[in-house]
Amino acid sequence: MQSLEAELDTARQLAVADLADAIESIGFECTRCGACCTTDGGDDHTATVFPDEVRDLQQATATGDEDRDWRDVARPMPYGLSESDDGGLEGETFEWALQTDGCGDCVFYEEADDGTGACVAHDDRPLICRTYPFSVALAGTSQPMGEAVDEEGIVRAHECEGLGRDISREDAEELAQALKERAVRELEEAIAVRDNYRPADPDLGEVVVHDSEGTKRMDGTSLED
Repeated sequence: MQSLEAELDTARQLAVADLADAIESIGFECTRCGACCTTDGGDDHTATVFPDEVRDLQQATATGDEDRDWRDVARPMPYGLSESDDGGLEGETFEWALQTDGCGDCVFYEEADDGTGACVAHDDRPLICRTYPFSVALAGTSQPMGEAVDEEGIVRAHECEGLGRDISREDAEELAQALKERAVRELEEAIAVRDNYRPADPDLGEVVVHDSEGTKRMDGTSLED
């Protein structure tokens, strides 16, 4: 397996035109079914979000003059955490996920009267959302929900009812550019998390998140403050 640095170099050299060719070959059109934003009754929805994307969403969805609270936007990625005595979570994790509502759906998801899904932060949605249902086959990059059901070169397509539909070259290139940016950002994040990692030894009932900026509490503040 290549080092993260080697994978990052590969990601930076990805040709947007080649990624767009692959996306065109597979085909995609969002049907606004909402499946990528909701849970099917199983585990809560999880979508990886970078620290700067959390802050962007805080500002973009602010009410009045105050930004939204960090915890209104993001939560610790649950993978690796264990259940505490009071029914909550505790331990250490290495990513942030978009916050969910009481049903386990993304907190930014709303359903219109006609049943189609809508993102209330669509213009500021994270890269993982901009590029769904696609990913690139590089170690150190995140894979969306659902198994890969199609592939073309380095591009993987994950389960989605919008696959196989015609997509314009312009839209394919826009999606390809975002897909490359996401791969680069994910690898940069992984390298920074590795380099900045310091054992936190959280107390019982406490959750800490290691991200590219250091070690944080659930509210996004630094554990070192």
